[in-house]
Amino acid sequence: MTNWKEIDEKAKIWVREAGQRIRDSFESTLSIQFKSNPNDLVTNMDKEIEQFFIRKIQETYPSHRILGEEGYGHQIDTTDGIIWIIDPIDGTMNFVHQQRNFAISIGIYENGIGYIGLIYDVVHDELYHALRGEGAFMNEIRLPMLKQVSIEEAILGINPVWVTENPRVDYELIAPIVRKVRGTRSYGSAALECAYVAAGRLDGYLTMRLAPWDFAAGIILIEEVGGVVSDINGEKLDILSKSSFFGGEKQFHQQIVKDYINK
Repeated sequence: MTNWKEIDEKAKIWVREAGQRIRDSFESTLSIQFKSNPNDLVTNMDKEIEQFFIRKIQETYPSHRILGEEGYGHQIDTTDGIIWIIDPIDGTMNFVHQQRNFAISIGIYENGIGYIGLIYDVVHDELYHALRGEGAFMNEIRLPMLKQVSIEEAILGINPVWVTENPRVDYELIAPIVRKVRGTRSYGSAALECAYVAAGRLDGYLTMRLAPWDFAAGIILIEEVGGVVSDINGEKLDILSKSSFFGGEKQFHQQIVKDYINK
């Protein structure tokens, strides 16, 4: 039987230790490289933090598998067993340019079911965490269940790129949603935007392109406060595949999918 409380406690310790390493790096010179394009950055800290987690996990739980953004984990094509899905620094561009608005994100799954979600806002020392069936928290403060909200009163997290001409979606599908909601926000970190949904700071977060390490932890947090997570069409997410993503308060989520996406 898996001891999830023990795994949860160890993961929290490692996340906070990794966060301190990142804060300590602020005075040093970063090595910055491009990944797919000049706007897709990876730093030496991304790599070092992912390798830090891999060492800790392999030493303590050698049977667990790891899916990491920087590619130092395992090649994974099945959800069997326990998988740690890690983004060492979600919001690398913010990390490089602002030294804020980024997070460490870890989702831990067993046989495709999410058990532990951790999103750590390193600069503000805010650890959003959830253990399956026990609710979600920000540090030691329990997050309340999400309250029902109408579209007209909702704040939606969305990148402005999705309401301009782009190759992934007809922006005219998304623009009416943006016009209807009370307001929109874009923080440049999918993990933080998921955490803000769980905390009630956003009523929903919608994007057309995320990787598993971007949303693995967020799914668990949002669901633990009664929210709903899916792709943009309302279908279940595959935790091993890139996908569109829409998470939010249940009624708001249902109304957007029904009245705007699948109308």
